[in-house]
Amino acid sequence: MNVTLRQMHGPEELFLDFSVRKLEQMMSRIEEACSGLTPEQFWLRTGDHGNAIGNLVLHLAGNVRQWILHGIAGQADTRRRDAEFAARTGDPATALADLRQTVDEAISVVRHLPPSRLPEHVLVQVFDVSVLDDVYHVVEHFSYHAGQIFLLVKQLTQRDLGFYQYLRKDGPPDTVITP
Repeated sequence: MNVTLRQMHGPEELFLDFSVRKLEQMMSRIEEACSGLTPEQFWLRTGDHGNAIGNLVLHLAGNVRQWILHGIAGQADTRRRDAEFAARTGDPATALADLRQTVDEAISVVRHLPPSRLPEHVLVQVFDVSVLDDVYHVVEHFSYHAGQIFLLVKQLTQRDLGFYQYLRKDGPPDTVITP
């Protein structure tokens, strides 16, 4: 399938397509990893300088909203970054649903983004970045914090999240998955 995509699209479209797929993959994995967590597990902090899974979920929603929905799509910047880390309680399902809605909106923006806009500059926070830089930042930032969430879930639940079962010797022999 990748060969077909490369033949049909230039590097700009490949970048945008991969960004959409990676955001969707990480969002789905966050939802899967967090399913079954108690509110106490969702908000557990390991210390004064640690973040709970809940804080990371709020932070991801704020970041995606600010960088994609504000920076690229031109929506109002309503982010309250300090509140993302100050939160200590809340309904996990509501926080995850807000993140899902934010990611879905961002995916729609990126999916419909004309490649000609990639070199355009936008101002986000105090940063003057290209639209390409903006999208790249969001994908890498999202993946980074998703990894933290996965580690915390594994530590709290002592379970394998199963994201890479297809790579095990006992997995399906002919499985081909796009990273």
